[in-house]
Amino acid sequence: MGKTLSSRFSAVPCPEESLFVELARTTDLLSRGPARILKQERLSPAQYNVLRILRGAPEGLLCGQIAERMITRDPDLTRLLDRMEKRRLLSRHREEPDRRRVVVRISAEGLATLARLDEPIRQVHREQLGHLAPSRLQALLELLQACRPENR
Repeated sequence: MGKTLSSRFSAVPCPEESLFVELARTTDLLSRGPARILKQERLSPAQYNVLRILRGAPEGLLCGQIAERMITRDPDLTRLLDRMEKRRLLSRHREEPDRRRVVVRISAEGLATLARLDEPIRQVHREQLGHLAPSRLQALLELLQACRPENR
């Protein structure tokens, strides 16, 4: 006779699965605070991520380089950049002599937007994680970095 219905649905998750679920739940919860602040600036988390990436590359980046550095993959980065360019948060320029290469740079408006967001975002992070001692934050950071394939 086969397994009962209740026994088929009572499998104990492996530690890796439990960790994955906890990471997903924590990520969702921690993402809400910054998202609330970004909404006031009419920015999505992906747009904010692009602005932060570009601020760190004043010489500009190619679209593929931006995609590689994104926290979450955006399936249509071109449309995301179109919307941001319309708002004058960034600019795009074709390179010479290879006009297929488009360099993206943060604009003065994009820098000003980030400047307005820097402290409120830091404050949210402090409120969310400030209860952890610096040594625990560092240990957690190192453990999370060790989980990524490029750090194995």
